[in-house]
Amino acid sequence: MSVAPRRYAAVLAAVLAAAGLGLAGCSQDPNSVAAQAKAGDQKGYVSGDGTVEQIPVADRGAPVDLHGDLLGGGTWSSADHRGQVVVINVWGSWCPPCVAETPDLQKAWEQTQAAKQDVQFIGIDFREDPARGQAFRSSRHVTYPSLTDESGVLILALQGKATTTPTTLVLDAQGRIAARVSGVVDASTLTGLIDDTIPAS
Repeated sequence: MSVAPRRYAAVLAAVLAAAGLGLAGCSQDPNSVAAQAKAGDQKGYVSGDGTVEQIPVADRGAPVDLHGDLLGGGTWSSADHRGQVVVINVWGSWCPPCVAETPDLQKAWEQTQAAKQDVQFIGIDFREDPARGQAFRSSRHVTYPSLTDESGVLILALQGKATTTPTTLVLDAQGRIAARVSGVVDASTLTGLIDDTIPAS
């Protein structure tokens, strides 16, 4: 066998391997996140960089229609919370950035409740066994509810705004997406977004 074909084969293999790594690293497909969640090894998850997006009132889309079963029992529907600002956080205990931001989300929740703001928080436990998600919530003393989304279908209701894990959305009083944080959110950023979204009295 000549050297050229061997060299060509080696170069081709390297190019294909590099392309595969590039696609894996840049994927924004929720299905790829789902596969990693199912693996449970906390490797290669797709996470945002903390980018904050605020949507002007005139540019907001249709109200979010989100409903499903809660971790620990019961049901929840966004339609029952029209008139309130609603914070939606997409998370999973398999996702290290989600774990890292949990204390800040709980802090923001407690602050809004202490201030008697008309705000509701709801989590979406994405692609995870409900028992595992509930155990995580209990161990971290999370007091706001979360929907179970083991099948990964609930995020379809979020109008393409939850392409990374974690993602936090703030809905206005009409149920429309007013703000998004793609990646880890801290308490001060989140409470600021909430304040900006609450209707002026």
